[in-house]
Amino acid sequence: MAAPSLSDSLPADVLPRTNVAGVGVSQLTLAQARDLILGVRGTVRRGYICLATAHGVVAAGHDPALRRAFNGSWLTTPDGMPLVWLSPAGVGRVYGPDLMLAVCEAGLPSGLSHYFFGGAPGVAEELAAKLQRRFTGLQVAGCFTPPYRAMTGEELAAWRADIVRVRPDVIWVGLGTPKQELFMAEQWRTLEAGVLIGVGAAFDFHSGRVAQAPRWMRGAGLEWLFRLATEPRRLAGRYLRTNPAFVLAVLAQRTGLKRFPVDGGTSQPVPRS
Repeated sequence: MAAPSLSDSLPADVLPRTNVAGVGVSQLTLAQARDLILGVRGTVRRGYICLATAHGVVAAGHDPALRRAFNGSWLTTPDGMPLVWLSPAGVGRVYGPDLMLAVCEAGLPSGLSHYFFGGAPGVAEELAAKLQRRFTGLQVAGCFTPPYRAMTGEELAAWRADIVRVRPDVIWVGLGTPKQELFMAEQWRTLEAGVLIGVGAAFDFHSGRVAQAPRWMRGAGLEWLFRLATEPRRLAGRYLRTNPAFVLAVLAQRTGLKRFPVDGGTSQPVPRS
């Protein structure tokens, strides 16, 4: 995929994307992503935002529905440092936990409203409370902890009715990849909300449930090593599979040994309302 130069003036649905093994990764910075999200204030159905990592790219290579979800988003940001390294100069890391803090702080003057969907029981409420203590005046429209199983039609209808009632500007979704991307891609057109953003572990980090890697490790692309050391039983299999598979896929793409089409398009236009 051609890589046009980064432009501050481009709206999200026409921002250039970099093809990383079949996933179109938006070329932007954290500040640009923050400002685009602030622009949803008072609107509905702008779309959804995915935060791509090496794990997500590898998973999308095995799951066409997930690949379509990444590529049909309003934005798919470079959450992991390897995706930043593979992007053109000027692209910055748009890391889920940092994006959440940046949007919460910058949205205070305009009264941007937030809804927290996901996490284990009690986590969304803990997260909202801690963010409100950190950012005085933060508008929290609501919290919801979905069941681990798929929601029934009746449960979805009740949740949608709650969204109609509170009409949040931002719904933060913390379900983990691939569940959150598939959920957002399926649901965003049905919700009276501005934008959905899948931030995964940000719920656990900012609620205090899980320790976050030091900033120097995050900047060096070593967050995976910190998380592996702190949660080896849960994450060892993922990283042992993902890291080599990601490197091999990128090498195959860069050397021309394999083509990776970006299924689903790289910037689907979405309604403005």
